[in-house]
Amino acid sequence: MGQSTRSFTDKIFLIFKGIAMGTANKVPGISGGLVAYVGGFYEEFIYSLQKLNFKAFKLVISGRFGSFYEYINGKFLSLLILGEAISYFTVSKGFDLLIQYYPVLVWATFFGMILGSIYYISKSYGKWTRRNALILILGIAIGIGISLLDPAQQNTNLFFVFFCGMISISGMTLPGLSGSFILILLGNYVLLLVDSINAFFDTMVAVVQGDFSWWNDPVHMEMLGILTAFLLGSIVGLISLSHLLGWTIKHYRNETNAMIIGFITGSLGVVWPWKKEVFQWTENGLLALDKNGNKILENYSRYWPEMTNTHTWIALLMAVIGFLSVYILYRYGNKANPF
Repeated sequence: MGQSTRSFTDKIFLIFKGIAMGTANKVPGISGGLVAYVGGFYEEFIYSLQKLNFKAFKLVISGRFGSFYEYINGKFLSLLILGEAISYFTVSKGFDLLIQYYPVLVWATFFGMILGSIYYISKSYGKWTRRNALILILGIAIGIGISLLDPAQQNTNLFFVFFCGMISISGMTLPGLSGSFILILLGNYVLLLVDSINAFFDTMVAVVQGDFSWWNDPVHMEMLGILTAFLLGSIVGLISLSHLLGWTIKHYRNETNAMIIGFITGSLGVVWPWKKEVFQWTENGLLALDKNGNKILENYSRYWPEMTNTHTWIALLMAVIGFLSVYILYRYGNKANPF
């Protein structure tokens, strides 16, 4: 749909979709690309990102900013990015607290959402061939394999941080691959999605208050440098991966969708509600901490819930609610689909 035909209501809905994507990107095990996929605007998202190419660069260099904005589907991308930016400082922070105090209920809701996504996406897939079934199995195996890997230790090297940005952005473009969980595996989740973002937020608050003392704080400046490297890596990864995905969707649509469904299915192990965090310990029997004093996550210990426990049934109810929320999103995305 052309940019000029979007109503005010459509634009507000797109901002909310961006908020949902941003929140999903920050939660380990959930993919922002999954929100786009189920919401019915995944392909426009990928094709819009594909427009960030050499032609777009020439438009910017020549000062034709209006043409550049129109060429890259600017209203769509800018409203989506606005929603994601809002989520990082509002909704996603609320989810951080919910996960801290009600982890099983939050994970159960996400588990139900992913089950719903698998059901409705598979339902509309069409005819399965033997080849696509094998691709599906491969996608499931990759998703499960990623969930079983042990996390690395935190690394502040800027080249590695840049690499983290390139890899973790897959959660925005590949449904089922969680960028946040990948950052946990790379050891830099707290550094990049908590500490550096908090440093940026504190910087903005200080600037508004006319306080520029942070400029002489080496620790604070290091965090801002780390965030800059991470964002640059994310931009490079986002553009390059979107071009690859755009090509595969155009030439191998069914195969690409089969792989995506496999990724989503494989991610169920990451968001299994009943799990405990397992932290690293030193050889001296002490809890291992990174340089910022944070406990180092090793992996998760999953267990089967006690069915006689009332809390378990509440969690199952939340899973049903998560499933139904995807039903509503799916119905809206396929019935209205203004984007």
